Amino acid sequence: MMTLNIRIIAPDRTVWDAEAQEIILPSSTGQLGILTGHAPLLTALDIGVMRVRVDKEWMPIVLLGGFAEIENNQLTILVNGAEGASQIDLSEAEKNLDTATQLLSDASSNKEKIEATQKIRKARARVQAATAATS
Repeated sequence: MMTLNIRIIAPDRTVWDAEAQEIILPSSTGQLGILTGHAPLLTALDIGVMRVRVDKEWMPIVLLGGFAEIENNQLTILVNGAEGASQIDLSEAEKNLDTATQLLSDASSNKEKIEATQKIRKARARVQAATAATS
């Protein structure tokens, strides 16, 4: 069976370097599914949950924005940061989401609103990933 070779590279380390059958990326235009034989593509990534299918198992990984390039079944993802679902404490992630939501409602300046919105998106992605990993 054909597989995709995936490398996720953060500024401080290679987060993932493995084969998978299917990927769903949080692209800036919505969810983007990638299978083997995908046309060459360069896309911007949002803060969100990437899902990787290895055999029958789906693994969620939080991506904190970046770029993905696919060519010849080689998917390279350059991200600002990434976290595997197993590293996430769900109750802590939920608390962070509540805190970020409160920050947004208290925000007065545009800068504060943008920062709070980014925190919410990051916290929401962490909650999603941790929830998916436990279900």
